[in-house]
Amino acid sequence: MTRELRSARYGAVLTFVLAGLMVGTMTVRIPALTDKLGLSEATVGAILLVWGLGALVTMQSMRRVMARAGSRTVLRVGGPLTAAGLVAVAVAPNLPLLMVAAAFFGMAFGMVDVAMNAQGSTVEQAYGRPLMNGMHAGWCVGAIAAGGLGSLAIAAGLPFTANVALIGLVSLPVMVLIGRTYLPEPATAAATTAARRRLPPIVYLLGTIMFFAFMVEGTVADWNGLYMRDELGAPEALAALGYPVFEAGMLAARLTGDRLRARFGVRGMLTVSGVATAGFFAVVLGAPAALVAVFAMFFVGLGVATISPLTLSLAGTATDTPGPAIAQAGAMGYAGLLLGPVVIGFLSDATSLRTALGIGVVLGVLIALASRLLPRRETAVVTPLPVREPAEAAA
Repeated sequence: MTRELRSARYGAVLTFVLAGLMVGTMTVRIPALTDKLGLSEATVGAILLVWGLGALVTMQSMRRVMARAGSRTVLRVGGPLTAAGLVAVAVAPNLPLLMVAAAFFGMAFGMVDVAMNAQGSTVEQAYGRPLMNGMHAGWCVGAIAAGGLGSLAIAAGLPFTANVALIGLVSLPVMVLIGRTYLPEPATAAATTAARRRLPPIVYLLGTIMFFAFMVEGTVADWNGLYMRDELGAPEALAALGYPVFEAGMLAARLTGDRLRARFGVRGMLTVSGVATAGFFAVVLGAPAALVAVFAMFFVGLGVATISPLTLSLAGTATDTPGPAIAQAGAMGYAGLLLGPVVIGFLSDATSLRTALGIGVVLGVLIALASRLLPRRETAVVTPLPVREPAEAAA
């Protein structure tokens, strides 16, 4: 194993960590943001809609960009911009400027999300074995850290602005430094052709499953804190723990997900994940106390954890070049991340937040049903690729 390949793997994992930290920091402090600007639940939904639209717009344009520029170039630009966007969200003094900052943050994150998954697929193929669940475990580490630091900030009386800006300012130079570790992906004629032609049907099926899974993840990330505080009467510090506990469950599943995939296959794992997600989300909604709901969130995370890395990894092997297929599946998935929290916001205004969150149970059932449409035999997980030296890649 070459030193360059090891560095690329660690750099990819650290990118996932920082992405989870930045997005997680914003989501766990949403209750503080509502207090800072006096926002209603519907307004929070609108802010999340703007953030998600920014990410989705970028993702929809990524197929050709990824084919021409490669994940390394996109990450080197998008990583620092994401950190700058988080700082802008932190310091926005009013709702209009917050909307602009959220859109910018979303657009920059859209670049990073597609590119870091494509970079993970490239590293995975260079290693010749499944690694994508481990990459996504890095996201969980970052999100858990965001929840823990957010709870500490709340306990210490640190306001939303200082907490979120600090994370962005620390993340920016780190994103610049790890840009040196990414594997090069020079543009090729085959990649450009793949970006233009229609992708195999399985890519769109995988994107649909991701759509359902990301609706669940977005619902938990953006509304769990308010649900714990407003519906179950939890103090803000306890309410903020629901999301990191959810991410802890995801981390536990992702650390073992690559080995389970080799044993049970993608189809079987996704079916079980959908059933578990539906069942444990129902437990959260029926919980008589906040502590019970927080505990159940661990198992919701355990259920939904491997869905996105499995679908993205499989999409990356559906064509000769992983970037365009991952960009397409990722864009479909993030449409769910965009739609889910917005639907919850408007449904909660019409009924109640507890009733609106029942959509999580329905989504788990849909994941299980859609997974049965996948082929029983999946394509070869990875095909080892030669690791090119920078001079060769430039040529």
